Amino acid sequence: MGVTGSIGRQTLEVLRRSDRFELVAVSAGRRVEDLVAVVEEFRVARVGVPDETTAFAVRERLGSSVEVLVGASGLAELSRGADVVVNAVVGFAGLPVTLATLEAGSRLALANKESLIAAAPLVEAVRTTPGAQIWPVDSEHCALHQCLVGSSDSEGRPDVERLWITASGGPFRGYSRDQLAAVTREGALAHPTWQMGPKITVDSSTLMNKGLEVLEASALFHVGVDRIGVVVHPQSIVHSLVEYVDGSVLAQLSAPDMRLAIAYCLGAPERLAQHWGQMDFTRAFQLEFEPPDRLNFPALDLAYECARRAGAAPAWLSAANEIAVEAFLNGVLAWREIVPLVARVLDQYEDRALESVEQLIEEDAQARALAHGNLPS
Repeated sequence: MGVTGSIGRQTLEVLRRSDRFELVAVSAGRRVEDLVAVVEEFRVARVGVPDETTAFAVRERLGSSVEVLVGASGLAELSRGADVVVNAVVGFAGLPVTLATLEAGSRLALANKESLIAAAPLVEAVRTTPGAQIWPVDSEHCALHQCLVGSSDSEGRPDVERLWITASGGPFRGYSRDQLAAVTREGALAHPTWQMGPKITVDSSTLMNKGLEVLEASALFHVGVDRIGVVVHPQSIVHSLVEYVDGSVLAQLSAPDMRLAIAYCLGAPERLAQHWGQMDFTRAFQLEFEPPDRLNFPALDLAYECARRAGAAPAWLSAANEIAVEAFLNGVLAWREIVPLVARVLDQYEDRALESVEQLIEEDAQARALAHGNLPS
């Protein structure tokens, strides 16, 4: 799901190197030409698109040989028809894929962190479906999964002291407050080590992405956020670490390449011999670590606060951030105003439990409306 985006395209590269998989369905946004090319190359029989206009364009190109499903219900239906579903849909729109895949008892290769963050209690309920599995595609969480030696549940591992998520520091690492006041859209999209979509790249520039990853790790591995740390590692070679109670630390290392994590999630429990991100240990290189600049990048502490409040607070954080980032990318909001806008929205949140999908949709809409209301006129 989300086949024309960054993770979707890299998933196709993994599939091209293996004869173990059959691609049975794909979904995309409005990139009709890209979607049609994928369907024709892989002979996909079922396709999901966001609206009837896009559906018409796809049917016109592909004819009646391909079934085209529309909207959130279409994504959910597609997600029930496979052994493994890669959820690379951007933002809250990926929630139907996450829930439907787990309800069907299938393996979810999760690259859509927002759906898990916003709906953690709801996802946890369907995660107990027999056969349901979450394998994290995010490089940091995939690394944690590997360092936990096959266990995806830190709660059941009393020997685990702490989880450490690494951060590159983004394009503005080391910037002063005055420098941050003058950053541009182009600067925010120039990530030093990863090639990603615009939304996650901007999140990396504010360190909101790390905050969201702390929430994701807490939900994935059943560990409180106070036992999850963030450390800046500019080389992006160590993707995360697990610290054990005896002082040992296990780390997963590779050159930055998302195809390694994708292949890990697709091939498990076996590893695909594709060598993505392979390191050359015959050449000298350095590994550096430093604490994050929490003063100039307050998104990180904002995420920790929402994690401790739980309930619908993470959903508000994710929704408000989506609106703020979209406004920044559209030139409506300055970079330095992204996180303050999210904070102003959260100031209006009152603690409450999250009990249903219907409530989550209402919470998400309320946070988005408040975020829109806080945009410059």
